[in-house]
Amino acid sequence: MRLTMTAALASLLPLTAFAAGSDNTSAPSQPTCSAGYVLDSDTGECKRKTSSLIDDQERYTAVREYAYAGMTSEALDVLDSMEDQSADAVLTYRGFLARQSGDMATAMQHYLAALKANPDNLLARSYMAQGFVTLGDMAGAKAQHAEIIARGGAGTWAEASLAQAIETGQTFLY
Repeated sequence: MRLTMTAALASLLPLTAFAAGSDNTSAPSQPTCSAGYVLDSDTGECKRKTSSLIDDQERYTAVREYAYAGMTSEALDVLDSMEDQSADAVLTYRGFLARQSGDMATAMQHYLAALKANPDNLLARSYMAQGFVTLGDMAGAKAQHAEIIARGGAGTWAEASLAQAIETGQTFLY
């Protein structure tokens, strides 16, 4: 019953994601800017990804948008422009993009590195567990789902998308 209610919640999340902004526990929106550009939240204008007017949080938002839109090379390009390449958010999206391309071994390495840097990274846990679903390791996926809930992530995009993946066997790779 819990998974069914969570799956229903997951179907509503894209509608609420716009209001959630760049919160990494909500579903991302479609890319705001064209390839190589990032939205400057102060001006509302798209600026080159290397602009000194853009900070890594704005770059991170663009990475999420590009990654979910399947624009892998654009997402990697923006990731490469981020200042701290060892940041757990950078590692999480390197893992997501590797999983999206089918390279599960590399994806798992990135997720584990992200979790070593920040054990409370709910997206890294969710995406790693969705990789477990793809590999047929439902016990591993359920263990990460329990970790997400234990770390305060009940009802977030990370938890709801994973619950839906566990229930349906379909992961999120947009």
